[in-house]
Amino acid sequence: MQNIRSFFFFTTGLALFALAALLTASLTVAFIGVLGALAAGRLLSAKLKQVPVQAKVRKDEMRVWNDGRGTIIDL
Repeated sequence: MQNIRSFFFFTTGLALFALAALLTASLTVAFIGVLGALAAGRLLSAKLKQVPVQAKVRKDEMRVWNDGRGTIIDL
């Protein structure tokens, strides 16, 4: 009777340990997946963000010339 009870406790403890290890491993994989998705989203959003461009005012006059096929006006 003592051996059966010891075997039952041993198998129960082993099953609980295996369940805890499986839960820890699955939570670790899920946490890594969430962090990876956030990092990928941050990387993509940084690439999609538009960079402001400074427009410069040119002070030279407009050029107009004829190349034989038509008049070209360069503003």
